[in-house]
Amino acid sequence: MQMILNAGVALHVLDTGPKDGAVVMFANSLGTDLRVWDALIAHLPADLRVVRFDKRGHGLSDCPDGPYAIEDLANDAAVIADTLGLKDITFVGLSIGGLIGHGLIAARPDLVKALVLMDTAAKIGTPEFWNDRISSMQATGIAPLAAGVMERWFAEKFRADALRVAPWQNMLSRTPLEGYLGCCAAIAGADFTETARAMTIPVLAMVGDEDGATPPELVQATAKLCGAEFHLIKDAGHLPCVEHPAQTAQLITDFLKRTA
Repeated sequence: MQMILNAGVALHVLDTGPKDGAVVMFANSLGTDLRVWDALIAHLPADLRVVRFDKRGHGLSDCPDGPYAIEDLANDAAVIADTLGLKDITFVGLSIGGLIGHGLIAARPDLVKALVLMDTAAKIGTPEFWNDRISSMQATGIAPLAAGVMERWFAEKFRADALRVAPWQNMLSRTPLEGYLGCCAAIAGADFTETARAMTIPVLAMVGDEDGATPPELVQATAKLCGAEFHLIKDAGHLPCVEHPAQTAQLITDFLKRTA
């Protein structure tokens, strides 16, 4: 277990694979920790250096007082990369992880050579939407809303098996409220439309066809801004890396080969 310190915030990092391998860095979604990538990573080539981390307020990382800015989360990723000596990173961002990727490229373009956007966009929702969610969850907490979130996270076929859904609903419900709301505030303030439009590095975009959080048309619009190739994943919601790990891993592997 490895922890990296950024301005007093301890960040949980998992660094696996050969240290001289091509670097793939993963940033996970709101309400999940780095385990969201477990099944996908099992299908990636063994010669990759794979770096995952729990963003602040999630998993085993510290949960400082919020609200957070997306720049804080991107800076956490940059400090992790610098501490580990990473370069020529292919950054894979899921949901808010994609916004972190945009923020990292905006602040530290020297670190990232290619970007994978999974169920995310240059701008997700409106400040009003996120402020309403923050107000609602301050009153109720996360747990009462978790079942409804599962309908956005997973396709109908996946949700039919309660045992498959249970660990993800538990993961969400047990996320520290302050960390969840802090990241909601970061999403509310993030707009990387111009960053996406100015993108010059290779970009791959994908989304589940039943994603209720970042619908396919939203992701495709960002893909067009970036000049990215776009893939629609059938029978998947917001977490295709969980529902279809082999398929999503193959898309990433093919992209890595093309951008090597």
